[in-house]
Amino acid sequence: MKISLKKWVPALLVASCFVGASVYAAGSDKPNKLPLEPVHEAEFYGSPSSSISSAVAIPEGAATFHTSGTVPPMLNKEGKTLYERYGDTKTQGIGILKEIEKQLKEQGLTMKDVVYLRVYLVADPAKDNKIDYTGWFDAYAQFFNTKTNPVKTARSTVGVAGLVNSDWLIEIEAVAVYPQLHNQD
Repeated sequence: MKISLKKWVPALLVASCFVGASVYAAGSDKPNKLPLEPVHEAEFYGSPSSSISSAVAIPEGAATFHTSGTVPPMLNKEGKTLYERYGDTKTQGIGILKEIEKQLKEQGLTMKDVVYLRVYLVADPAKDNKIDYTGWFDAYAQFFNTKTNPVKTARSTVGVAGLVNSDWLIEIEAVAVYPQLHNQD
């Protein structure tokens, strides 16, 4: 019996991703391994002391909603500096998360449905041309891992050389999972 390698390579690739996520989730408040049975809602893995999750398991067949890179809203068109026009990293991050929240609401979702954020940051001229990670983390902390929204998203925060508009210090992409309805047997 001949087994085609072309048929097995994709399956092995997917399996290795799950193994990688399992290993990465070590030390989490959830089991160290991804569940053997399908999950019925998004499950977050990671250290209870961390503000973010190290991995998220998504239910099979779950519908997801992905935002494009969302940029900060203009605060004052007549502003003389980027800070007057758009604000610092924290202000821009809050403005972006509010916009993402609005996009989610239009889809019947909330910030509690967000499972992943990809964040791009550039150096802040007012911070000695260094990336203001603290400003971003402070903005994040107003929306996630709170009493009203205990979700701790999986997240990547990436320092980049620049964004499309030189006044922007941050751009965020979000992934949310639509809640699944369960049959009560």
